[in-house]
Amino acid sequence: MAYIYKQLKFRFFEFLPVLFLFFISFNGNSLIDLKFFTINVHYILVYFWVLRRPESLGYGFIFLSGLITDVIYGLPLGINALTLLAIAAVATYVRVVTVRITLVNDWISFIPAILIANFVYFLSLYFSDYTIDYFFLFKNSIFTFIFYPVLWSFFSIILNITKY
Repeated sequence: MAYIYKQLKFRFFEFLPVLFLFFISFNGNSLIDLKFFTINVHYILVYFWVLRRPESLGYGFIFLSGLITDVIYGLPLGINALTLLAIAAVATYVRVVTVRITLVNDWISFIPAILIANFVYFLSLYFSDYTIDYFFLFKNSIFTFIFYPVLWSFFSIILNITKY
């Protein structure tokens, strides 16, 4: 009985990234909106889990999560899905070329992921004739980058729990 309980607990923690991803999408709060700044948790979640354990967070789930977020925010369909897939692509590349996994390596390699994702987001909104708040996008990117180590620590704890 204890073995079955242990297996159920590990299965729950293995599905936790997907649950977080869809919770963020359906809730409509992919941004932690504090008084002076916002943090895009969606980007950090996708980057970390694709970098560390890609089998627990598939590209189909990431794409579906982006579509759900587009519907909830009222954006043209596919904009957030493309940005999340761009982040996943950068994380996949970093996973292939990285020899040692450390917080500093992940944190520094998160910069190109944010830049490419914001470029895709900007181009998609620009060609869709949506207004773009450049200062909000810049501030969101900076604080998402600064907040990355906090969520990296939290997700690393979850990752260590799931290891047998």
